[in-house]
Amino acid sequence: MSAASISRIVARNLRRRVNPEIRSKWVPQSSLISTSAQSAFTAPQPVQGAITFGLGTWQIFRRQEKIKMLEYRQIRLGTEPLKGNEIVPSSGNFDSLEFRRVQCKGVFDEKKSIYIGPRSRSISGVTENGYYLITPLIPVPGDPESIQSPILVNRGWVPRSWRDKAIDSSADEPLSSSSSTINQESAKTSWWCFWSAKLEALEEPGPSVIPVDVIGVIRGSEKPSIFVPANDPNASQWFYVDVPAIAGACRLSENTLYIEHINENVNPSSPYPIPKDANTLIHSSVMPQDHLNYMLTWYSLSTAVTFMAIKRLKPRKSRR
Repeated sequence: MSAASISRIVARNLRRRVNPEIRSKWVPQSSLISTSAQSAFTAPQPVQGAITFGLGTWQIFRRQEKIKMLEYRQIRLGTEPLKGNEIVPSSGNFDSLEFRRVQCKGVFDEKKSIYIGPRSRSISGVTENGYYLITPLIPVPGDPESIQSPILVNRGWVPRSWRDKAIDSSADEPLSSSSSTINQESAKTSWWCFWSAKLEALEEPGPSVIPVDVIGVIRGSEKPSIFVPANDPNASQWFYVDVPAIAGACRLSENTLYIEHINENVNPSSPYPIPKDANTLIHSSVMPQDHLNYMLTWYSLSTAVTFMAIKRLKPRKSRR
């Protein structure tokens, strides 16, 4: 290499060191990307602090609302129970009566029972899946103390075997009805069979009607989350309580009253269905203490984000 070419290379390198435009062209691309990302992250930090502060303040209002709601439920549950025969379901507006205790007398229509679930229940530390049993309670004929129109009663929690047995029995009903039809046709061919069948029908006692007294709490339909599947009445799949739909499946009016049984005296020999505990009605999935914890969390995040934003936006002192 000649001396002239070496001098040209040295001169070009010196110009690059002196000229800032040429020097800026040699900045690595990765450092440019990190600088832009850092500036983009720094810009919304004050906004993030304001948002988290607003969420913390919102939890304060939510906590006050939850306290008032639980106190309202507790006061309603402490009042004297209403008489079921005095409630007129014609209006169909039971919102004003929700969480009021009611005493009803009637007869359970077991064949129209509906199972809501599955719903888990912990027994001695062991979780067991089951269902809530909802059965229509129909009036007792000629009894003035009985309810005047049918209502729906959530009788409590039952094991999965109850629903399986109900499905099996409902599947056997068409077979039994067809066999009875065949027996009736064969009975018509014989005079003696006809009279013997008639005598057996007269001697066979009818089903016993045993009135029951139910103490429950007036409730409404559940509000399912987005993770709960939709009910399928045609397939007898009920995942949440929808009072008008359940009443329609039981061939009742959409304005049917719905109550939850809260009997605390459970018979040890016949523990199922297990009624709901009245204390669970005063409990919420998110209690006031939870709202307080959320408030402290959001305020802590707001303080941390605001501190970092101030520290980044504060001008740095130039070194001498």
